Amino acid sequence: MIIPEFPNSAFVTAPERLVLKGGGWRRLRIPVRYGRFDHRIFGRCLIDTGYSPRVTTGRRSAPLWLYSKILAPKLTDRALPGADPAINVILLSHLHADHVSALRDYPEARIFADGAALDHFLSKSWIGRTHKGCFRELLPDGLQEKVLRFETLPRQEASMGLGEAADIFGDGSVLAVPLPGHMRGHTGFLFSNPVAPILYAADADWLARAILEDRSPSYPARLILDDPAEAARTATRIRNFVSLGGRLVLCHDPEAPE
Repeated sequence: MIIPEFPNSAFVTAPERLVLKGGGWRRLRIPVRYGRFDHRIFGRCLIDTGYSPRVTTGRRSAPLWLYSKILAPKLTDRALPGADPAINVILLSHLHADHVSALRDYPEARIFADGAALDHFLSKSWIGRTHKGCFRELLPDGLQEKVLRFETLPRQEASMGLGEAADIFGDGSVLAVPLPGHMRGHTGFLFSNPVAPILYAADADWLARAILEDRSPSYPARLILDDPAEAARTATRIRNFVSLGGRLVLCHDPEAPE
């Protein structure tokens, strides 16, 4: 059994009402997590990479510099690659900058991702990518040829109504579960556990309350969604998963994972 941990790479701040329907004006410190676990065969693994110095310092394109100034992430001492310089495998939930910023720091790692989404964004102009929060300079050269695509992996039915998923390691320990709506190719990761399966749902929403209380934010937050209708269906699946005893972890929820 794999027990993942979810370190926080950085904090950003935003008013509660931006991330929770009916929320107040108080400002929340919002974490930017990544996942980390060990697999008995594949070794040290990450889910995403959080924010890294490649976003906050040094030479950057004008769009990435502006992005960093607007969101103003404050890195923690758990930021990569410093917090874990040797990694064997990286699983990508999606291609937003706060999930891929340290990819280039792990040139030897095997990278698993939604191949169709990667092809889609790399076929776009820089304007088309930037509009969706995807920056080519953060993605390793030759990633399309190197990536191990979820859609080519063995399939199996995920527990508790989550639907068909890809078996990452071929042993059922970690499944890649499509969770559409937030960004094209957005994927969660289900860890088998006989007591309570753990779903890392990445950016399915900012707060667990927003999903569990059906309080996902409206405008302007929903403007970043790839497909609001799909996001609502994803939230329904996750609520059902939790009601059946599953454990939910999100990237940005200020409540620390148990």
